[in-house]
Amino acid sequence: MQLLKSTLHPDINDTSASTFTRRAARAIVLNGEDILLLYTKRYHDYTLPGGGVDEGETIEDGLVRELREETGAHSVTNVTEFGLYEEYRPWYKADFEIVHMLSYCFVCDIDDELLETQFESYEIQNGMTPVWVNIHQAIKHNEKTMQSSPKKGLSIVRETYLLKQIVERLL
Repeated sequence: MQLLKSTLHPDINDTSASTFTRRAARAIVLNGEDILLLYTKRYHDYTLPGGGVDEGETIEDGLVRELREETGAHSVTNVTEFGLYEEYRPWYKADFEIVHMLSYCFVCDIDDELLETQFESYEIQNGMTPVWVNIHQAIKHNEKTMQSSPKKGLSIVRETYLLKQIVERLL
């Protein structure tokens, strides 16, 4: 898969520190200039549906599972590679100092009807909701959120970059 971008968090000085790799799959579902995203009330941002790939699961199987759980999408078809976003971030849990995050992004189609979501408890607490939104409006919204938040997260930076790449490459 083509590498779109590789980022190194400024707090990481030594990449030889104890590191673990987390693989994630992210879905790009378009309908014209509308895109299926997750709106998170807690962070006031838009993100691509997707998440961690489980042990023993292929990246594509993880994509389909995450898309179904987070949006209710079913009949996922025409899955094609879009690109890889690589991140090295600090990890603040036991055993490791760095997480090597690999976000594999795929373009795909789904049935028009979204079924019931199966969010995890933290996703419910954060107020996640699947929404169809104009991609240009989503980019502007995320940029405004980043400008107005002194403590912007790393995820919104990644997601906004990916949304801009989608516009540039697919629209």
